Amino acid sequence: MYTILRYRISLLFMLIGFSNAATSQLYFPPNEGAWQTTSIAELNWCPEQVDSLYAYLEANQTKAFLLLKDGKIVLERYFNGQDTSDVWYWASAGKTLTGFLVGIAQQQGYLDIDSTLSSIIGPGWSNCDLASEQQIRVLDQLCMTSGLDDAVIDPYCTLPECLQCIADPGTRWAYHNGPYTLLDSVIQVTTGLTLNQFFLQQVASSTGINGLFVDIDYNHVFFSTARNMAKFGLLLQAQGSWNGNPILNDQDYFNAMTSPSQDLNHGYGYLTWLNGQDDFMLPQTQFVFPGPMFPHAPMDTYAAMGRDGQFINVVPSTGMVWIRMGEEPQQLPVPVLMNDSIWARIQQLECTSAISESKEDMIRIYPNPTTDFSVVETRPGDVLRVMDLFGRVVFEANCTAYAHTIASSDLAPGAYQVVIDRKGECYAVHWLVRD
Repeated sequence: MYTILRYRISLLFMLIGFSNAATSQLYFPPNEGAWQTTSIAELNWCPEQVDSLYAYLEANQTKAFLLLKDGKIVLERYFNGQDTSDVWYWASAGKTLTGFLVGIAQQQGYLDIDSTLSSIIGPGWSNCDLASEQQIRVLDQLCMTSGLDDAVIDPYCTLPECLQCIADPGTRWAYHNGPYTLLDSVIQVTTGLTLNQFFLQQVASSTGINGLFVDIDYNHVFFSTARNMAKFGLLLQAQGSWNGNPILNDQDYFNAMTSPSQDLNHGYGYLTWLNGQDDFMLPQTQFVFPGPMFPHAPMDTYAAMGRDGQFINVVPSTGMVWIRMGEEPQQLPVPVLMNDSIWARIQQLECTSAISESKEDMIRIYPNPTTDFSVVETRPGDVLRVMDLFGRVVFEANCTAYAHTIASSDLAPGAYQVVIDRKGECYAVHWLVRD
């Protein structure tokens, strides 16, 4: 198992000036009326650093950004014509909401996630042989371990001919939208309500979190305002309760949702992405990447993430929730690099730092992004590797000095993972962007 240095983890917990969420009183906004705020001065944040964060967000096609501390708004900004009343899609960030609804359905006795999909919606929903199809459970849909082929022509398709078995359930992790979308049918069949009716009855009526699932081709995409997205992040921060009212009070399910759900991809819970693990997997590849998914974030961060950078980040230890809505230049299904880049700028918000940095704390790459070359801080004896998003090594070097140059011009435009192997251990992981 990889040993990961925790990237200034002590600084991360001090930098925001946040108290431990377990000892903090969470604030929950009313359905009507003003949402209370916390000023950046109270957190010792510098206005120029906040402006730098906003400039990055605007330059990268952001529509809305909110950051909460213990439920109160610290930062809120809208860009590119968006405002507080405009709705935007959650894309696959809505998967975490669906996983939350499945947990409510189980807690109320409508279903058991260990039940097979065939026992709920009937046989013949896939192109697998009957014996294979009858092994796939609701749990496999939550964990992305159905064993269905994610390399079909249309991975969003939910028709039987699109759902083909290539592995036994639980033996292969693959980010696959088709099997996930069938969870909506599971909720509808077991509860007798549509997905929207169940959401409105179980979540919206008690929390004031408003939004709507909209059918787009095979997908059921959730739309809401930015504040409603932030409210869902706050509901997660409160472990499924809203102002003392339990919404999802099955703590075993909630803990499983926000912890590694299987041994194949440690960075994935129940339809939720997890930071701070020794390794993780991404969509469209079977490669296991070493290190935490978001090196700049607190290690206990978990997130809902969707195409074009729809993000909900929750940090239990600090009481922080932030959300981002908008578009994203590379149009990746799960743009982890953008999420970490926002974290890098949040990390710099405090006016002063009580902890100095050292070479032991974090890998540095500069310039980054780049078009021509980048310099990576190393040590003699380090092995430096650059890998693409499919896990292929595109550059490798044995380092002999405290800096090594990567000819970025030799790389195709896109995001790459930079890994330093120090004395046989994974010392540091970072992202490099080739413009």
